[in-house]
Amino acid sequence: MDKILVFIPMYNCENQIARVLAQLEGEIRNYISEVIIVNNRSTDNSVENAIAYAKEHPDLPLKIMTNPDNYWLGGSHKVAFKYAIDNDFDYVITLHGDDQGRITDFLDLLKSKEYRNYDCCLGSRFAKGSKLIGYSKIRIFGNHCFNAWFTIAARKRVNDLGSGLNMYKVETLKSDYYHKFPDALYFNAVMVLGHCYYNHKVWYYPITWREDDQISNMKFMSLTTAFFKMTFKYMFGRKKYIKSEMRDKIVDVYNSDVVYENKQKSIE
Repeated sequence: MDKILVFIPMYNCENQIARVLAQLEGEIRNYISEVIIVNNRSTDNSVENAIAYAKEHPDLPLKIMTNPDNYWLGGSHKVAFKYAIDNDFDYVITLHGDDQGRITDFLDLLKSKEYRNYDCCLGSRFAKGSKLIGYSKIRIFGNHCFNAWFTIAARKRVNDLGSGLNMYKVETLKSDYYHKFPDALYFNAVMVLGHCYYNHKVWYYPITWREDDQISNMKFMSLTTAFFKMTFKYMFGRKKYIKSEMRDKIVDVYNSDVVYENKQKSIE
């Protein structure tokens, strides 16, 4: 059986984090070895609510961690990737703490073990069979435009730039190719370019995506500007761009402090 880590990045998700953790009940638990929440300096009651849930469910193999500094979303991913490598996991699933994605969408994938044929399975809101609930037509149109533009820039089909529900083969992460990628909220979009550059085998997997009480931290104009800058740099110098330093603040080692842990052994 593969050793699979579920990583939940969390920032100000006090209203959603219990719902996200509740997704890990039932059949999906059979495929999960351990769960880590990486809290990026939340200013609300996210940590307290996560701890409360953990105490009510002591059988859940869960660690709650807090970053010592503001690592942003990308930095939290790097914390989780390092944790997965250091603790000999085979795969890591990212499930965002704002409860837009549904991990049970990966259940058939986990049962069939077809994920073993890929370096990463990226949850796609726009693949055939996906479902969008409460997602505005303007945002859908904007995402299709971004996907088309990245497809042109990367010369490979890009179906989604970052849904927040993805599965990575840890062996592929060991090269640390993403270390200099930006820690910003658009980290996943640069990861897509990295997959293209390194010829990773990618499967855009259909998922259900919904919006109800979530608050987006991404500003459309700043995101658009960042996307055009990164794609132009990639188009006119792929190797130079992918291997360049993209971070505003240099972090040598991405570590996070454990603030709570359910003590039972994880499933091997």
